Amino acid sequence: MSDDMEKKVFKGRIKVPYKHTAGAYVEKFITDIGKSNKIVGDKCPNCGLIYVPPKMICFKCFEKMEEWVEVGNKGTVKGFTVITHSTPVMPLEPPFAYALITLDGSTTDIIHLIKETDPKKLKEGMRVEAVFKEKPRKRITDIEYFKIID
Repeated sequence: MSDDMEKKVFKGRIKVPYKHTAGAYVEKFITDIGKSNKIVGDKCPNCGLIYVPPKMICFKCFEKMEEWVEVGNKGTVKGFTVITHSTPVMPLEPPFAYALITLDGSTTDIIHLIKETDPKKLKEGMRVEAVFKEKPRKRITDIEYFKIID
């Protein structure tokens, strides 16, 4: 875009009236979180990768996965981005972070929130722990956020 063109922002809402079905694998994943604060993944019978969230087919060797394993509710941050602005749809009051987290016992990563008001405390490699909602609703947000434990 050239400098002489004026930038315009149009604010509004777009309604998207549809429902997304999670499927049997993700349904078990979020049900276990909501019923027992337990995080599960599935393990590939060929290469041994453990997927969280679970997948029906291994992305590496294309084997069907049917072995469920419980993973830890603690993990290691692989990367993150800090959110400093606020909009009506934000899940937490800024500042907070979205992070790529490898849960203990998993070989893949999950993206979730880290509730931390001091962004300077955030770093790759830090340890975090899931904080579960008191009243689960069978959603990934039943893990309300992760907190720093180191």
